[in-house]
Amino acid sequence: MNKSNISTVESIKHDLVRCGLVSGDIVMLHASVKAIGELVGGPDIVIKGIMDIIGSSGTLMMYVGWEDCPYHLKNWATAKQKAYLEALPPFDINIARAKRDHGILAEFLRTTPNTLRSQNPGASVCALGKHAKLITEHHPLNYGYGIDSPLHHLCQLNGKVLILGSPLAHITLYHYAENLCNTPNKRIVRWKCPIIQNNEKIWVEIEEFDTSKGIVDWEGDYFPLITGDYIESRKIIASKVGNADSFLFNAPDLNHFAVEWIEDKFSNLKKR
Repeated sequence: MNKSNISTVESIKHDLVRCGLVSGDIVMLHASVKAIGELVGGPDIVIKGIMDIIGSSGTLMMYVGWEDCPYHLKNWATAKQKAYLEALPPFDINIARAKRDHGILAEFLRTTPNTLRSQNPGASVCALGKHAKLITEHHPLNYGYGIDSPLHHLCQLNGKVLILGSPLAHITLYHYAENLCNTPNKRIVRWKCPIIQNNEKIWVEIEEFDTSKGIVDWEGDYFPLITGDYIESRKIIASKVGNADSFLFNAPDLNHFAVEWIEDKFSNLKKR
């Protein structure tokens, strides 16, 4: 095996420091383990490397969601919806699996000792470190990417967004910008979900801005466009963590840029 093609926990830490990560950082991670490359010790060394650098005063968080979240059922036939919902267990923060389409590392963080998890099924976030409780507790069921959400706390704490080879469409913070932006005719969705309350399964209706199709009609995915314009405007140069193109963004600045970008581009669009 060519040593230049492998990453150890020490080389990961070296790369993260070069990327700009420092002690005390509150950081939201988006990572592609495949993009980083061969990891000696497996995906856990990415989490360990980050935690070693940010230390006891820092916090690591990730969007985890819920793999079985029934958010998408409105597109199914009625009979299929009914059968699925009858068999669906309630959302349980202790055992509900992280969404797989955002990479495998979210599940690794979820199962790391001392990690806390927020109680919104679709917008669920895990956090590890000093501010984990503040970030994850009291997560609203309605508009779970908006005010008082983990994303809100990330910005209030002057946190950062760390991209390790992850698609630029996966920056969850942009959903916070979608909540805050003064844009007319934002698309709203409502869906039912089972949760545990007082040790019993109950059904709740959740309302939020559309995180699937977007808050307005737009040709394609606008998230990568926001990121591209932000990188260009701030003259940010990618770093390498392992083999992955990586970026470290200031969360409040990125969110402010995204709000202004959305308001500018979407101001004259009409609701479908």
